[in-house]
Amino acid sequence: MEITTELLLSAYMQGIFPMAESADAEDIYWVDPELRGIFPLDKFHVPKKLTKTIKTEPFKVKINTAFREVMRKCAKTTGHPDRKNTWINETILSRYGELHDLGYAHSVECWQDDKLVGGLYGVSLNGAFCGESMFHEVTDASKIALVYLVARLKVGGYRLLDTQFITDHLSQFGAIEIPRKEYRARLNEAISQDKTDFYSLSEDADGSTILQSVTQTS
Repeated sequence: MEITTELLLSAYMQGIFPMAESADAEDIYWVDPELRGIFPLDKFHVPKKLTKTIKTEPFKVKINTAFREVMRKCAKTTGHPDRKNTWINETILSRYGELHDLGYAHSVECWQDDKLVGGLYGVSLNGAFCGESMFHEVTDASKIALVYLVARLKVGGYRLLDTQFITDHLSQFGAIEIPRKEYRARLNEAISQDKTDFYSLSEDADGSTILQSVTQTS
């Protein structure tokens, strides 16, 4: 079956996402976990140490200026001893690049001295943002990208941040697992929202503004 942007969007609206066995794999398989990782946006937690770091603004945080580069850095295994393989193959790189061109996929990027040193990307469907992957080449870069993403989603009126699976890294920010049935109900509610805006938050917002946006209860 050919993977198209239309098929990808249809799958996401049903709670299903694609993965590959490795970067060299030609085939894609579909994943529909029994337990789904999400961030309750009104309970997102920023660790105290990271809060202090964000206030110092160690990175210039941008959106959508290097989407494909973010994806390729997320797919890298070289220099990442904890990452022996990747599920991002060339088909996924191509199709998500097309989703980005169509306005459905976004990247949050941390820049330092004009170098991309951390970031994440995901798929946006009305009030749902499905996080796909993140990377860092400098300490805390991916964490800060996540905090800036949550601020953007809360200001933009989003209802759901999907993390697919739970890791210790994500748990420290308040990620939880919910059953598939509950996830689908939350997803349906989120994608029914038609007054969301990924661009509501100014890219010039300082660290204190970002932290205030994150801690405000929706």
